[in-house]
Amino acid sequence: MSGERTPPTGYMEGVVHVLPVRVYYEDTDAGGIVYHANYLRFAERARSEMLRSIGAGGASPMAKAGLAFVARHCTLDYIAPARLDDALEVRSRLVSVGAATVLAEQIVTRGTDEIVRIDIKLAVIGGDGKPRRLPAEIRAALMALTERSR
Repeated sequence: MSGERTPPTGYMEGVVHVLPVRVYYEDTDAGGIVYHANYLRFAERARSEMLRSIGAGGASPMAKAGLAFVARHCTLDYIAPARLDDALEVRSRLVSVGAATVLAEQIVTRGTDEIVRIDIKLAVIGGDGKPRRLPAEIRAALMALTERSR
């Protein structure tokens, strides 16, 4: 086969990034439901793909400048359990963008039912672990997503 294959990255619905996720055996606990910490893994993948879609992930200007997003604060509201083989979606949207922080809301759904709500504040740090400002081009791209959501 020729051509490069790329993994699924989700899609945008307006300003909301949607990442489909299938629940595998490895995602579940002894009771057969998704282990609570795995929702954070699903959300991290979704945020990474959303950032990649606007040029702020992977080998972006941030990474080239030695900058990274790190979780500063996170709250989760577990509403209903997900189980083996469930088809879920992680719906991510940016709420606000500061000079060195981003606030995002992520909702994990099964069909039309909300499973988990996640609010996360991300901070930008340099290679030394100290806070840094968002590069202007990345901040502008992020701001455009929050402005369109109003």
